[in-house]
Amino acid sequence: MNIGFRHKVAGAFLAGAAFASFSYAQTVTDGNAVPAASLNLPSTLATFGKVDPNLRKPTAVVNGEIITGTDVDQRLALIILANDNKVPDDEKERLRVQILRNLIDEALQIQEAKANKIEVTKDEVAQSYARVSQNFKRTPTQLDAYLREKGSSARSIKRQIEGELAWSRLLQRNVNPRINVSDEEVKSVIDRLNAAKGTSEFRVGEIYLSSTPENLAAVTENARKIIEQIRQGGSFQAYARQFSEASTAPVGGDLGWIRPAQLPDSLAQAVQEMKTGQIAGPIEVPGGVSIVYLMDNRQVLVADPRDAMLSLRQLSISFPATMSKTDAQTRASTFGQATRDMGGCGNVDKVAAQFGGEVVDNDQMRARDLPPALQDMLLGLQVGQATPPFGSQEEGVRVLVLCGRDDPQQASGPSFDQIQSQIEEERINRRAQIYLRDLRRDAVVDYR
Repeated sequence: MNIGFRHKVAGAFLAGAAFASFSYAQTVTDGNAVPAASLNLPSTLATFGKVDPNLRKPTAVVNGEIITGTDVDQRLALIILANDNKVPDDEKERLRVQILRNLIDEALQIQEAKANKIEVTKDEVAQSYARVSQNFKRTPTQLDAYLREKGSSARSIKRQIEGELAWSRLLQRNVNPRINVSDEEVKSVIDRLNAAKGTSEFRVGEIYLSSTPENLAAVTENARKIIEQIRQGGSFQAYARQFSEASTAPVGGDLGWIRPAQLPDSLAQAVQEMKTGQIAGPIEVPGGVSIVYLMDNRQVLVADPRDAMLSLRQLSISFPATMSKTDAQTRASTFGQATRDMGGCGNVDKVAAQFGGEVVDNDQMRARDLPPALQDMLLGLQVGQATPPFGSQEEGVRVLVLCGRDDPQQASGPSFDQIQSQIEEERINRRAQIYLRDLRRDAVVDYR
């Protein structure tokens, strides 16, 4: 795979169906929590009958619609695939429970859309599925076979596509028209941005798990297990989609660019102490605990060199499987010397031919979208210079040649329309969470 030039859908396997979210998770749950005092609980609690916490129902009937164990297993296979098959057996059992909950929500969303005469056609689902297959450099038929090989199915992905499209359209009809954002609100945000010029803002991912005082310890332990899996190579986005109870779950927990003041104090402190790429938690927040992932950081309304648009040529070479480690190192060293001496981008094809290499061009690569180590190297190069070789004997060695660079102008901040859309999206997501809560409350679910 050519680093930096191919896009991989991590954990989601979907394209274009999930709506963006800019709100932070706790705003979604504020209206959902019920204080224990309002339940009129007895001072002495005696139970009648036995509750076995180890008994997990693998299937369910949701308002007459059956969710099978196969449905759960096939969705689980997608998560395992997104995590490079690095999911322990005990983690799989915990994932199955969460997946069943997600499938129940998915069924409720599709059922509610149909009750409102909203239809997602098979052609629309097929088009989205085709886009997914393109992300994996496969045709739909090839992706079908690949998923079967991995224990999943095209049906599982198509069902998820249908659910997200149906829910999105339902919100567009029943929720979006009721959302209003005044000009004064938008101007207030712009004023705050201007006042915050030069201060730091962060792009944060979050997995939010709700809890009560009674189950806080268990939820916290659950969060620790998620963190352990992510640190061992699991996909943060995949876990956010399956576990997070925030409205940002469909977009992998991405909160977008936010300032510390927009977060609860405990999260704000953690984010400001983190380095890009780090994960922290579990952190107690109002109504539960959060796991946070710092994706990036920048200064408000200040031009950042990492926003420079780069024109790059990537030159890569591979090694025969039978080549010894010593010979591979010699070849990589000779390749590195040739790229240092090639005298600019015009000679890339010549060097590629000399080593039997491959050339990939990208004229619109934002520096910050590259891995941090490559960002530092490329921003220190002059046009025509190449990075040192990087890679491995197994995956091949490559260099990036800088052929052009457009530095960012003074940052002007988001436009009036962008801010208005952001506020609207936050309110839509908050209403969506309440809408789904009501569907759960009214549903007839029979666990088998």
